[in-house]
Amino acid sequence: MLRIEDTDAARNKPEWTEGIISALAAIGIHGEDPAFEGPYFQSHNADRHREAAQQLFAAGRAYYCDCTREQLKERTGSEHLGYDGFCRDRGLAFEERRALRFRTPDEGETVVVDLVRGEPAFPNSAIEDFVIARGDGSPVFLIANVVDDLDKGITQVIRGEEHLSNTPKQQLLWEALGAKPPVWAHLPVIVNEKRQKLSKRRDKVALEGYLAEGFLPEAMVNYLMLLGWGPGDDQEIRPYEELEQLFRIEDVNTAPAFFDVKKLTAFNGEYIRALSPEQFAAACAPWLVAPYAPWRPEAFDKDVFEAAASLAQTRLALLSEITSYVDFLFLDEPVEDEASWNKAMKAGAGDILSDARAELADVADWKADDLKAVLLAVGEKHGLKLGKAQAPIRVAVTGRTIGLPLFESMELLGRDRVLARLDAASKKLAAQA
Repeated sequence: MLRIEDTDAARNKPEWTEGIISALAAIGIHGEDPAFEGPYFQSHNADRHREAAQQLFAAGRAYYCDCTREQLKERTGSEHLGYDGFCRDRGLAFEERRALRFRTPDEGETVVVDLVRGEPAFPNSAIEDFVIARGDGSPVFLIANVVDDLDKGITQVIRGEEHLSNTPKQQLLWEALGAKPPVWAHLPVIVNEKRQKLSKRRDKVALEGYLAEGFLPEAMVNYLMLLGWGPGDDQEIRPYEELEQLFRIEDVNTAPAFFDVKKLTAFNGEYIRALSPEQFAAACAPWLVAPYAPWRPEAFDKDVFEAAASLAQTRLALLSEITSYVDFLFLDEPVEDEASWNKAMKAGAGDILSDARAELADVADWKADDLKAVLLAVGEKHGLKLGKAQAPIRVAVTGRTIGLPLFESMELLGRDRVLARLDAASKKLAAQA
């Protein structure tokens, strides 16, 4: 069930709501699933929230309060102490700027049944009479949440442990409204590499942001399932259906869960390599057009890409990396990467380019194996192993020191374009001399 809790207008925008809906849909949570409900909008149920607040007032479980923060500080001598119950027995009626407070029990304790954390108990004397409706009569999130859950028949509430401190208040509201509280499960917080709680102001936390970088939805789901829980063996990469069968909420850890982007990226690479060629090509499609693709649309050749895709698939950790792996095939000239140029174009590079160009021009069958044989011979002539000999050739042809296998890349690029790029690189080297 998806509920958009939009009662705070300042923190609610339509595009944010759409982002939530589309991100969930991307990982398989959407309206096409018969078990899916929503989205419901909390603001649409505002009348029911007010009705519940007034029900508590009429039953003597809530009272109006006109105390200001300054008055409370003056009475208690502290800015940090909770509300002191001053208005409990004043019998105030509703007036503008009077908040409605829930009357918490003075004695006993509220026990929360939590599937992850056991049964923590909260002394009622430590729970202040909290506000359930503002001075303008609008109910606060606390009671709105309880009413929405109650009306929809929610029996289990699973959420982050930072909400545990609110749970006794919500449970008291459930009981005061004549309903049996749900069973709770408070999941461990997720932390970054510095063991700080993930923050949207500091960390990358939006699911849609990861998907836009080229993380596969299946890899994201697999990794997210393992935050704070594990299947009990060393096999972490599993189909969702298998993880679903193994999962038990009672087995979730209470310790903070480290969101390891490096591990997630490694997961993603495994999932990319498991795709069929057709699935891989389809998954790469968004990064082969504007605004990601730097080449002219008409320069793209689907057949050439599909031939290169099989070479790239084993090397990618993110789908977005495909652009830099294949751009040399569709650009008029290779990219200018200064670091790659300076690394490869050392002393003697000009002679290697010149000799390779002469030998390649006479290759009868422009195939990867024959091209490799040519460069092996050129390397031997200069006393170099193949890796050293091919470095300036690679940069001249692709623009980078790292990329797809060189000889297959040259085969795909074609004789004329390879020779032209070798000529251009030789000319550039001569100009720098």
